[in-house]
Amino acid sequence: MQLQRSASSIAFRRPGCATITPLKCMFRTSKRASHSSRKVKLMSSAVPLFSIAAVDAIYEILQPPAEYFQTLNLPEPLVHWGHPGNMAVVLFAMGGYGAAYLGWQIRTSNDEAVVAKAKEAHPKIAAGMFIFFALGAVGGMMSLIMQGKPIFESPHVWTGLAGLSLLGVQSLLPLAFANGSGEARTAHAYLGATIMALFVVHAALGLQLGLSI
Repeated sequence: MQLQRSASSIAFRRPGCATITPLKCMFRTSKRASHSSRKVKLMSSAVPLFSIAAVDAIYEILQPPAEYFQTLNLPEPLVHWGHPGNMAVVLFAMGGYGAAYLGWQIRTSNDEAVVAKAKEAHPKIAAGMFIFFALGAVGGMMSLIMQGKPIFESPHVWTGLAGLSLLGVQSLLPLAFANGSGEARTAHAYLGATIMALFVVHAALGLQLGLSI
């Protein structure tokens, strides 16, 4: 906070009294404050020590495109709610239908035509979901940077990273299907259900975060 004399201020003088000049309070964001959002509070979030060095690197990568999008003067509601809106569509359309519903149809349906159709569509939609989630994670972090908010102080980001990591593991399980392992298929199905539940929690945390900023 810095105090600066107003250009239009008038000095009031009285005999035997000190000169009193009104002051105008001017707020200026210092460089120190502008970088405060980059600080990771170890006491308030479960941040693995090995990830601390990556935090600044992530900011350095995302800061330039975030600054570019700020120059476009995008509507504030779009910057604030664009990421959660897009991710909700991906979660419930591609995840709910393509990954979960079609996946369980493969396991439970007795109709060979239905199973064949599901087997063709399920991996394609699931792969697309993973790509959109990964791109959405980048977009979400850029949105927070554009709004001057920290990235790694919310459980929303950690549930998102955990979900993406589990999706990576999930994508490797079909490699064991060729061996005819029923256990691999069962693990794939139940891990997928767990991941979907995690992303529902992630969405709830994201809504909570969006309403708090």
